[in-house]
Amino acid sequence: MKPYFSGNFTFLLAFLLHCGLSAQVLPVVAPEEVGMSSERLEYLSKNLQEYVDRSELSGSVALVARRGKIAFFESFGNSDIEKNLPMRDNSIFRIASQTKAIVSLGIMMLQEEGKLLITDPVGKYIPEFSKTTVAVEKENGEYEIVEANRPVTIRDLLTHTSGIGYGYGIGADLWQEAGIQGWYFADRTEPIQETVKKMAALPFEAQPGEQFVYGYNTDILGALIEVVSGKSLDTFLKEKILVPLEMDDTHFYLPENKKERLATVYSATSNGIERAPNPGGMVGQGAYVDGPQVSFSGGAGLLSTAMDYAKFLQMLLNNGEFNGKQIVSPKTVQLMTVDHLGQVAFPWTQGVGFGLGFQIVEDLGLRGTLGSVGEYGWGGAYHSTYWVDPKEELVVIFLTQLIPANGLDVHEKLRALVYQAIIE
Repeated sequence: MKPYFSGNFTFLLAFLLHCGLSAQVLPVVAPEEVGMSSERLEYLSKNLQEYVDRSELSGSVALVARRGKIAFFESFGNSDIEKNLPMRDNSIFRIASQTKAIVSLGIMMLQEEGKLLITDPVGKYIPEFSKTTVAVEKENGEYEIVEANRPVTIRDLLTHTSGIGYGYGIGADLWQEAGIQGWYFADRTEPIQETVKKMAALPFEAQPGEQFVYGYNTDILGALIEVVSGKSLDTFLKEKILVPLEMDDTHFYLPENKKERLATVYSATSNGIERAPNPGGMVGQGAYVDGPQVSFSGGAGLLSTAMDYAKFLQMLLNNGEFNGKQIVSPKTVQLMTVDHLGQVAFPWTQGVGFGLGFQIVEDLGLRGTLGSVGEYGWGGAYHSTYWVDPKEELVVIFLTQLIPANGLDVHEKLRALVYQAIIE
C-alpha cells in the first residue's frame, strides 16, 4: 500500500508547521526530483507485492532515499495475517543484527570522547578477557584448547576477527553446556555483562586477527559500552544516538502502547509461510513485549522502523551530521566505512571486505551485483537488509519478519530494482 502522506506531502508539511509540530526530517518527494524514475519504481512495487501474493512474505516495508530525500516509501501485505492487520509504514520490526551498526557507532563515540581506543585490549575494561583460549581441531575430529596468541582488541570485535562465533563452531559442546549459543538474548534474566564474562572463559573458534568469524563480537561491545560509560546500553544509546536522531520508535523492549505495531514473525515452509511460535526463541516471536527485559543485546536486540533506521543511515551518509546535529566526526565515519580485513578473507562474498560494523564493497565486478565501490551495509536474521551507497547518495532499507527464509531472492530483486530506477 502507498504511504498515506506520499500523495500530498506539501499539504502535510503545511499542516504540521501550522500546528507547531516539527516537520519530517527526511522529506518525501517525487522520485524525479532526486534522479529516479516513478515509472521504473513501479517495478519495485509490483515485485514486492508479488512476494506477498505468492505467500512467500507476510508483508514488508521498503524505503529508498536519495540526496537526503525519500523517493520511495511503501508497505506491503500484512503485519499479522491471522488478525488481518495491514503492514504500515510505521510498523515496528525486530531488526536483529542491524543493531550491530548502532552499537559499533557507540564504541566510536566513546573513542571520540577519549574514554577508550579501539586498539585497546578488551581485557583493559573487562578483565575476564585478559587471557583467552582457542579450540583447535585435531585430525581425529576432537579438539584441544590452547592459549590465544595475543589479547583480543576492541578493533577485533568491531571487525569480527576476534575468533568468537555464536557457539556452534569448534568447542560447541562447552558453549552449549554454558547455555550460550545463538544470537537471541531477549528471554535472558541476567544482564549482558554477566553473560559476556562467561563467554570469556569459553574457547574461541580462531586466533585473534586471523579469521572473520561472525558471532558475539558486538554483544561484547555492548557490555564494554556499559563498563566504560557507567550506563546501561539502553540508556547510553538513547542519550547518544536515538534521542539526538529522533529515533523515537527504536527500543530493546517495546512499550505497551506500541505493541500493536510490532510485526508478526513468520517462517518459510514448503507450504508457504507459517506463523512462528510465541515466544519461540530465535525462530519465534521473541520476548520483546512480555519478557524479563533485562538483557540488552548489542548484537541483535533492537526493534525499529524503516523511518528510524533511515535517519541513522542518512546521518552516516551525511558524514555524521543530521538535522543540524553533528552526531560524530566525518573522520570517524570514514574509518568505519573502509575495509579493515586486509589479508583476512571475507568468507561469504567475493569483492567484499568489512569495516567497523559494516560489510564494504571493494570490487564491484568480483561481487557481481549492482551497486558501487564504497557501498556499505548489513542485514538482520529476520531477512531484513540495508545499504548506503555514498557514490549515488543512496540509502535503502528493507524490513520484513521471516525466519528462516529458505533461499528467498527478495534481497537480490530489491537491489536490481532500486538501481534500475536511477536515471541520472
